[in-house]
Amino acid sequence: MSKSRIIANRWIYTGKLLKLELLQVRGPDGRAREREVVRHPGAVAIVPLLEEGDQRKVILVRQYRAPLDRELLEIPAGTLEPGESPLECAKRELAEETGYHARRWEKLAEFYTTPGFCDERLHLYLARGLEPLGGNRPDEGEFLRVEEIPLERLEEMLSSGELEDAKTLIGLALLARLLKL
Repeated sequence: MSKSRIIANRWIYTGKLLKLELLQVRGPDGRAREREVVRHPGAVAIVPLLEEGDQRKVILVRQYRAPLDRELLEIPAGTLEPGESPLECAKRELAEETGYHARRWEKLAEFYTTPGFCDERLHLYLARGLEPLGGNRPDEGEFLRVEEIPLERLEEMLSSGELEDAKTLIGLALLARLLKL
C-alpha cells in the first residue's frame, strides 16, 4: 500500500501567532482530500518543582483561556520566538509566568500537541533548584495567577478531572513517574 502525500497547498490565513494552510492530500486509495492545517512555531512547557527542605511543590498558573472562556490550571508554557532555542524559551517563560529562575533543567519529552490538525511541537522541561526573582511579569494581555501545589495533591488532581490541559496532564504524569509518587 502506498502512503499518503501532499499534492497541493494554499495559505488561507496568516496571523500574529499561527497560519492556516489548506492541503490537498492524496491518500493510499488514490483519492484526493482536503485537510486544514494550523502551522505553529512550536512551544515549550515547564514543570517547575519547588523543593524547600522536605516540602516539595509544583508551581502552576491559573490562566484565562479565551477559546474556552474560562480559566485553566496549567504548567507554565509559551511559544518559541524566531531563532530562540527551546531551553532559552523555557527559561524566559518560567521567569515571566512564575517569577522563578531554575538552576537545573532536564528535558522530559517532546511531542506534537494535536497532530490531527496542527503541527505544533512542544518541548517539555523539568525545572529544579528554583529561586524567586521578585514576582512574575506576564506578557501584555496575559491574565494569570501563580499557585503552589503540594506534591501530596498531585495524584488526586491527575485523577479528579481538575486538570484539563493536555500539556499539564503529561508534564505532571511524567513528574509523578520520575519521582515515583
